[in-house]
Formats: sequence, structure tokens, C-alpha cells
Amino acid sequence: MSVLFTPCNIGEVEIKNRFVHAATYEAMAEEDGRVSDLLLRRYARLAREEVGLIIPGIMIVHPLGNVPGRAIGIHDDAMVPGLRKLVDAVHEQGAKIFFQLLHAGAQTNRQTIGRPPLAPSRTGFNPMYLNRARAMSEEEIWEAVRAFGDAARRAAEAGADGVHLAASGGYLLNEFLSPFFNRRDDDWGGSDEKRFRIVREVIREVKENLSPGMALTVKLTANDYAPGYGMTTPLAARYAAWMAEAGIDALEIASGCTTYSGWHIWRGDVPVKELVRDLPAWQKPAAWVVFRRMVGKFDFEEGYNLRDAETIKPAIGEVPFILVGGLRRLEHMEEVVESGRADFVALSRPLVREPSLVRKFREGKASAASCTSCNKCFAEVVHRRPLRCLASGRES
Repeated sequence: MSVLFTPCNIGEVEIKNRFVHAATYEAMAEEDGRVSDLLLRRYARLAREEVGLIIPGIMIVHPLGNVPGRAIGIHDDAMVPGLRKLVDAVHEQGAKIFFQLLHAGAQTNRQTIGRPPLAPSRTGFNPMYLNRARAMSEEEIWEAVRAFGDAARRAAEAGADGVHLAASGGYLLNEFLSPFFNRRDDDWGGSDEKRFRIVREVIREVKENLSPGMALTVKLTANDYAPGYGMTTPLAARYAAWMAEAGIDALEIASGCTTYSGWHIWRGDVPVKELVRDLPAWQKPAAWVVFRRMVGKFDFEEGYNLRDAETIKPAIGEVPFILVGGLRRLEHMEEVVESGRADFVALSRPLVREPSLVRKFREGKASAASCTSCNKCFAEVVHRRPLRCLASGRES
């Protein structure tokens, strides 16, 4: 039997195989953040098609940390009944489910949250969200910490198997960790230890609110490619070691920052036409120039986070490691796990195109994902449309 179809634990949670659905923003929630029937169908199908662990798209922990579009909410007790339906839909098909908890930080806009976004430090003009963020006060930082804890309590009430903290993508926790975004000189910045403080406090608060047996995992950006000195792989390894000491149950790494280096997250084609098509007329000329300049600069590479993984994984000892980013061939995934470079493999775009991919791997009906990394699916959610594959030959 392939090692990819053997069980493995994350904390006390046994995952039936090594395949993880990587948290993927799907823009499928109701307008108020409640779980929709579309979300229920999507994740029930992925569970039925034998994905071992499902991490749905971002779940917003606080109204001021919301993102533009239809993200899932976990910021209010009124969300719990719908979240419980989501958990039940996945459990009924034999998979486990972790909720990714996220605060957007600077990566949102006034139209979404009704005021300037929050960040560790005041930011300059944000070219993606067309605004400036203001520095958080001490009380606002503690309010965000408590929001993660409250979200963990709601995840427990909904019956989730674990939670997955988003310290990646340029969102709030990532911003505090990055010297580029965090220029504070108080107890929350000015040194690596102080920049890490909010993550330590969030881990503590979340652990206090989880039910016995629930897992706590983290997604960490290895390199944010921000202008100037930001997150680097050696710094991420240091943070990862501290996370392991704080008691996390698994670590997933990523790369890039949505605002300044989004294509480092996805790699592959830049679908200029699809990205520009539905923008307001006044934005199109500048957007066309920006996206055209990106073409050819982020070529796809299989397993493009592996080099960072080889630096970071040793820092966490025996804590399970989840690898995401450009995994396409079954043989390659097997080699990654068999060699000990990762314990789990996480897939995003391949499962958008082929929800049945894991089952087809097990049945010997596929040896590689058919996803071409055209990234047109990403353009859909940029324009707040439900996530879907636009390439020909996709599964319905």
C-alpha cells in the first residue's frame, strides 16, 4: 500500500490518509458569513472522494478582520449551527475537518469593515486594497487575541476536529511576525521574541477554548517577499520552533503575501484577461500594466515550498509537517512522505479541478493531477464569484 494511504495522527486526531485539502478561499458563504448549501455540497463531496483532512477556506474571527467577498464567519455564536452542519456533512463521509481561523489585518478595505483596516503598524498605501491601515492599540491587540479564543470555542461547539491558525498570506498574525509590517517598539514588536508574542498569546487562548482531543495547527509563511526586510526562511524556522514549544500539533508552511507577492503563493500562469475583465473601468489600465509585468516571473515548479520545508521541518522535531504548494504527481508526493520531508501533502487547485483526485489515486486511475496552474480559478474569487475551475476538461 502507498504510504499516502496509511493513517497518521495530528495530536489525538487520526487522519485516515496523508491527503489534506489546503484551506482555499472559496467565496461561497452567505453574505453574512453563514455556511451555505454550496459549501456543504463542496466539502461533503471532497470528503466522499476520500480526502483525509479537510480545511475549508478562511473563517473570520472578528468583524474588523473580515475580507472582501463571501468568507465563512466564525465571529459570532449565530454562526455555530451552520458550522455544525458543515462538520456533520464531512464526518458523515468519513473525513476529519479543521477550521482555519483568520483575522485579515491590513488586507481588507473600508467598504468591507466600515473603517480603516487594522495592522501592527501604520502602513503606506496598499496597492491591492486601495487604502492605508492604522496601528492597533494595546486593547485592540488583546481584543484580537480574545477573538481567536472565542472562535476556537465556537469550533469546539460545532464539533470540529481541530483549528488551523492562519499566520500566513500577509494577514494579521503574519503581519505581526514580519519585520516589514511590524515596526512597533513596544511589547509587541522590536525583536523577534516580541513580534512572536501575539502568536504565543493566541495559541494559549485557543488551547484554553478547545475541547479535549481537538488539534491545534498553524499555517506559517516561510518568506513573504515583501519590499525590504520581511519574513525569511531562517526567521520562519525560529518562529516554528517556538510554535512547537508552545504545543502546536502540526505545522504547514506557505510563501508569499497577498498584497505584495501574491503570485509567490500560487505560481504558474497570470490570467491577465480574467483578472482585469470585471474591474471598474478606472482601474483596468493600471491593473493591465501590473498583471502584464508579472507574466513569466512566477513559473510553476513542482513542490515549490520544498526548499523552505527542508530548513523549517527540523526546527519542529517530531511535530507533524504538512507540505503545500505545487504538488501534482503521485510518485513525487509518495517520495516526499517516504523520505520524511513531510508527513502530509496538502492540495488546493488540483482539488478544485478534480474533486475525485484522491480516490482516483487510490484506485490507480490517475498518476498525476490534471491541474495546469492556469490560475483562472483564482480570478473567479478575486471578483467575488464562487470558486470553480474554468479550464476545459474539469470535473462537474
